[in-house]
Amino acid sequence: MTVLKTSMRNFFAHKGRMALSAVAVLLSVAFVCGTLVFTDTMNTTFDKLFAATSSDVTVSPKAAKSDNTPQNGRPDSLPASVLERAKKAQGVKYAEGAVSSMNVTVVNSANKNMGSSTGAPTIAGNWTRNDLRSMEITSGHAPRGPTETMVDADTADKHHLKLGDELRTIAVTGDFKARIVGIATFKVTNPGAAVVYFDTATAQRELLGTTGRFTHINLSTATGVTNDTLKQNVISSIGAGAYKVQTQKEYSDENRSGVGSFMDVIKYAMLGFAGIAFLVGIFLIINTFSMLVAQRTREIGLMRAIGSSRKQVNRSVLVEATLLGFFGSILGVGAGVGLAVGLMKLMSAAGMDLSTRDLTVKATTPVIGLVLGVVVTVLAAYLPARRAGKVSPMAALRDAGTPADGKAGLVRGIIGLVLTGAGTFALFTAAGADKASDGSLVLGAGVVLTLIGFVIIGPLLAGGVVRVISAVLLRFFGPVGRMAERNALRNPRRTGATGAALMIGLALVACLSVVGSSMVASATDELDKTVGTDFIIQGNQRIVPQAAKAIETTPGLEHVTHYRDIEAKIVAPDDSSDSDGVTAADPTYAQDLHRKTTAGELTAAYGKDSMSVGSKFATKHHVKLGDTLTVAFKGGSTAKLKVAAITDDNVAIDQGARYLSTETMRKYLPADRIPPDQIMFASAKNGQEKQAYAALKKSMEQYPQYQVRDQSDYKQELKDQIGQLLNMVYGLLALAIVVAVLGVINTLALSVVERTREIGLMRAIGMSRRQLRRMIRLESVVIALFGALLGLGLGMGWGATAQKLLALEGLKVLEIPWPTIIGVFIGSAFVGLFAALIPAFRAGRMNVLNAIATD
Repeated sequence: MTVLKTSMRNFFAHKGRMALSAVAVLLSVAFVCGTLVFTDTMNTTFDKLFAATSSDVTVSPKAAKSDNTPQNGRPDSLPASVLERAKKAQGVKYAEGAVSSMNVTVVNSANKNMGSSTGAPTIAGNWTRNDLRSMEITSGHAPRGPTETMVDADTADKHHLKLGDELRTIAVTGDFKARIVGIATFKVTNPGAAVVYFDTATAQRELLGTTGRFTHINLSTATGVTNDTLKQNVISSIGAGAYKVQTQKEYSDENRSGVGSFMDVIKYAMLGFAGIAFLVGIFLIINTFSMLVAQRTREIGLMRAIGSSRKQVNRSVLVEATLLGFFGSILGVGAGVGLAVGLMKLMSAAGMDLSTRDLTVKATTPVIGLVLGVVVTVLAAYLPARRAGKVSPMAALRDAGTPADGKAGLVRGIIGLVLTGAGTFALFTAAGADKASDGSLVLGAGVVLTLIGFVIIGPLLAGGVVRVISAVLLRFFGPVGRMAERNALRNPRRTGATGAALMIGLALVACLSVVGSSMVASATDELDKTVGTDFIIQGNQRIVPQAAKAIETTPGLEHVTHYRDIEAKIVAPDDSSDSDGVTAADPTYAQDLHRKTTAGELTAAYGKDSMSVGSKFATKHHVKLGDTLTVAFKGGSTAKLKVAAITDDNVAIDQGARYLSTETMRKYLPADRIPPDQIMFASAKNGQEKQAYAALKKSMEQYPQYQVRDQSDYKQELKDQIGQLLNMVYGLLALAIVVAVLGVINTLALSVVERTREIGLMRAIGMSRRQLRRMIRLESVVIALFGALLGLGLGMGWGATAQKLLALEGLKVLEIPWPTIIGVFIGSAFVGLFAALIPAFRAGRMNVLNAIATD
């Protein structure tokens, strides 16, 4: 009880000093809890949606996927006769045929895409009784003929659609127009999909290209019949194994699996950044408690002198840490819920609708946040607590401050150097790896070892690095600059730990900047060397035949190349196989993309019953020029194709592609199984590039889902995509930077308290308040630049090693983004200035006489 009382007294006596550490715990816990609440809410939203839209029992084609978008662009379907047989199953209340397709684009009269901008699908189908489970018609009526359609209310609101507006639906079977006669509102949250409905006959004809077929059948159970019982009865009625029969739960689970894997990626990525913030927060907590212990050395010595044991002193500090972790975590859990709501609002503004009605806070979420925050805080405070327990009773007779342990510093230095050396060796080994998959594991080990090593030897590096920075930066500030340098060097362990907090975040920023810039530079370099085509046409939907025809008939083009990925299984002469498929293209593709070969000529691969393979495939499967491969086309027949060329896979574009001609594909695939083009290429007639570009843009105005790009556009798109990804990552890393800034503020604030008497003496002998504030600001800048220098140097080393591995995948150019690196370094100085504002202000306001009298 005495230990608890002492701990409580000390905790609340230093509540101001604990506040910033508590904020670090709060932010880290908030990020973890916010991530869990956000992903759980999204899962709840999709669970409710899938449960509401699924019938009691669903019958679908055996090979149908949850997204129902096969390679030929037409949804898999089953004959209407299956519906008639299913109706006869015992326990059926009602049965109906449904048509649904996600491989469509819907545009308004101005050719503006009505689909979601967040990547959610556009779904077209027929209006059925099952849709009444999840939707209700709130305006107009359901479609009754080929010229009528109905849209969901969310899409109508976003795109200002109203009754009577004309929409054009673009499908692989053709374009067709219809006017809006109804608007239906979701009864559950719609995460952003655009939904359009037609009558059954129109949906069959326009989406499937035929009548008398459905993509699936919805069945409702009669009273007293379970879904599992109905499923067995339906299987008996339509035949076992012929079709896929699923209960509502099975159908929902299948749809949820695709969303679940995507959500897991988001969840673990965000938790990874939360872990980084926790790691940075550990340094802040260690620094806080180390300085508090140092400032209370005499107090602890008195406690030891009057009978307190080492364990009691140790326990007292750990109890303070527990209180800090508890209060910080409690606030963090609440902030996490707020963060999740903020993310939902942000996603809704971007087009993905998420309702706070579905806000899901599982019982485990606050428990995880609380336990994580307390455990991390207590672990971080363990070393300072152990150091406090070692204070002897004789310390009561000395001035405040614990003496440095030279032996401990030597051991620390040796361990740090060993880990740094091992990490450097791992990075060097990774850079020389023959396979990227093997080198990535070694790279990960090198990153971890060098990071830990730099953290441990930070105090050793502080002396030399701070002196260099000071010589360059502080020499212009005279005695004030020299005092700032000495203050930064006074406690190397503290300076090293404070700088390490910034180092971690900036090392990751530098690493990702190098990797991102190298990827863009490598891709640009390869585009310049290998891409011979003038124009590239692609989009978020396979290029439908009518759009392909518009491209082919564009004036001013020398040639147009079709490019399709085909699902196929390839069996090598040694009976080994893979199912990565083949690429069917026109012979002109050899002009559009200049691929080096290690054997044969690529043009020969476009000959009759011929193909090419990549060098990696040839090596793995022992294939050589002239060998015959067995290619089983999905939905078609099996071919025997001769290897006429082996392409060099030391590239980034089309790595591993196996080429064959469009004519060879048509020979072995029936017309209704041939997929639309995934991408198309076009080259202008000599001297007509500008005119052809403008003409292509005009030809594609009717199809806004596709983009026409020349090489400059393509390079800029690539740069923008990588830039957007990096900006998102930088935004998440900003949390770690914020925690690191709090660490600098806390270190300076405690340092000012520690030097109260010294500051009073300096003021007494003539130092002005302005000079005092400047000294503290310069000290902060030096510490921030120390952390930035270590972090940026370490990060560039990681990035350069990662690029060596990327070079094995064809990304061969290493580019250091010096403007970014220099900008971050200069920005770190401003971070230091910002962090010093409050401590400098407090130091300047000290009463001189009171400060001198401080014990």
